[in-house]
Amino acid sequence: QVQLVESGGGLVQAGGSLRLSCAASLRTIKYRAMGWFRQAPGKEREFVAATSWSGGTTDYLDSVKGRFIISRDNAKNTVYLQMNSLKLEDTAVYYCAAPLREYEGPARETQRYDYWGEGTQVTVSS
Repeated sequence: QVQLVESGGGLVQAGGSLRLSCAASLRTIKYRAMGWFRQAPGKEREFVAATSWSGGTTDYLDSVKGRFIISRDNAKNTVYLQMNSLKLEDTAVYYCAAPLREYEGPARETQRYDYWGEGTQVTVSS
């Protein structure tokens, strides 16, 4: 069974930084696009960032462009989300996601992804 395990969340002051990691138990994520999503209380899950299978192409939610960076290490089967200049509105549970089959990506549609982690809480305080 495929597992995605997020880590790196926590409590941080506004303006601070966090680095999220997503470790995949997939034999390899090398030929799969990967994505990060988030869900705040009372809101729907929303796309945050995605990377193509090579890491050469990325896509971001407009509100995080210039602040967040998605990257991947295929040799380690791990995807990262570097979050800088965090804002109160970034508070949410963050999830990583992977497709069932090889897919170049990137993709921001939740329907593209079949495997989801259990999430890691990010709380930004004033």
